[in-house]
Amino acid sequence: MKSIIKGKAFVLGNDIDTDQIIPAAHLVYKLDDLDEKKNYGRYAFSGVPIEQSGLPQGNIPFIKEGNWQSDYTIVIAGKNFGCGSSREHAPFALQVAGIEAVIAESYARIFYRNSIDGAFIAPFETPQHLVKEIRTGDEVELDTTAGVLENLTQKKEYKLSSLGDVEHILRGGVEGWSEQEFSFDAFVSISSRLTYSG
Repeated sequence: MKSIIKGKAFVLGNDIDTDQIIPAAHLVYKLDDLDEKKNYGRYAFSGVPIEQSGLPQGNIPFIKEGNWQSDYTIVIAGKNFGCGSSREHAPFALQVAGIEAVIAESYARIFYRNSIDGAFIAPFETPQHLVKEIRTGDEVELDTTAGVLENLTQKKEYKLSSLGDVEHILRGGVEGWSEQEFSFDAFVSISSRLTYSG
């Protein structure tokens, strides 16, 4: 995870489930094949109804036709992001598409854990209803150390909830931690401090 993540925001609503993030029909591609894994990026968010894709106006595709990486870097979402199945393909698909962070009001527990376990994306939580504040295409900058999101387009700043000890995992992945530094009990302690849905 970078200290500063900068790029365009892509805004979605509540209850974005894993089938919307990466539909089951596209789970057939190999994760370790450089060409095949591009399809996870190509079909990321392809299950989101087009009128709900790219709020507030909607009808904005996350991936342009023929591409496998998005023009967007940070996803802004409402409550219960990542609900549905336990597939780790969902945060993986977002990473392949170029997403570096998701900022949501709450997460489904398993999506949150999968995001961290693989250090795929940084799942920040916000106490504010940012889906009504930020528009798809706004230029934003996320200071992951300070936990501050700045909307450069609208010249507004938002304080996010702290990642706590999870930040260290995202900077190096679970493999970078020794057994003494990180255990399942420690993870449960960390994750219980955040708001989850599902």
